[in-house]
Amino acid sequence: MLPYQDDFLLHLQAGNYSARTIYNYERDLSVFHRFLTDSQFEFPRLTKRHITYYKAYLSSRDRQTASGVHGGDSATLDSRSINRMLSALRSYLKYLIDMDYPCPLSPDAIQLTKTTRKHPQVAELQTLTNLVEAPSLFESDHEVALRNRAMLEVLLATGMRISELCNLKRTQIDDSGRIFITGKGRKQRFVYLTDRATQHLRTYLETRNDNAPALFIPYAGRNVNNPRRHISTNYVQERIKSYRERLSINVPTSAHSLRHGFATYLAEAGANPAALQILLGHESLDTTTRYVHASDRYAEQTHRKYHPKAKPND
Repeated sequence: MLPYQDDFLLHLQAGNYSARTIYNYERDLSVFHRFLTDSQFEFPRLTKRHITYYKAYLSSRDRQTASGVHGGDSATLDSRSINRMLSALRSYLKYLIDMDYPCPLSPDAIQLTKTTRKHPQVAELQTLTNLVEAPSLFESDHEVALRNRAMLEVLLATGMRISELCNLKRTQIDDSGRIFITGKGRKQRFVYLTDRATQHLRTYLETRNDNAPALFIPYAGRNVNNPRRHISTNYVQERIKSYRERLSINVPTSAHSLRHGFATYLAEAGANPAALQILLGHESLDTTTRYVHASDRYAEQTHRKYHPKAKPND
């Protein structure tokens, strides 16, 4: 363990960071500690040169097997994952300086790697609609079909994260169509149901005859009799993958894609970026603008509409 690492994690906990975020910091710092151990480097003698070696270590296949990251998968990390680990180390060093603990290197000495911009892939609105409607077509169990359809309707209607969906309580739903949730970083906000999502949610809830507080609950599995049970994120992702395959959707599509689609198509319809920031629960407007990707069809329509030489007679 790195010096004062436990104190740093406690500092994050006191700062109201989520358990998931703290776990990610701990995991990423453990990778750095493994690098120091494997390379026989001493933390008090850390230099910029060591950071260069660390970046190469993160990019190597040997590091995957040695550290156990990603289950020992031999595939290399992408630039975003590497930058996340570098950011964790930078935050740790900044904490050491803020607390007047010995710190061998300035946090500013850790430069992030250049990220490669991928072509944004946002499924067409009709494709996302087909995905949301898929449970009604493919689920043989009527109650499962109603529940899964309601889950996907809520995801697309509100743009909430999958973790926020799975943690919803029945008491958070009322006739107003407005849901008050606590999201990433314990930030609180309102999201809003569409009339369509409200209708499917009510139809699903009419089938419930239990006292479980969770809005979405499993109907099978080892926790089926647990009063505190709720649907798992893994289950939602697995069903979306199954629906995508059965619908032959070739654009990568997940629960996060519904959130992206929510933001993208509201933006294309003229939604204010500041309003989208609030709806998505982003701390920074810059995050929102990077998050929203115009669809290829919208980009093509924009080109045809605004290009000064688009018309034959121009």
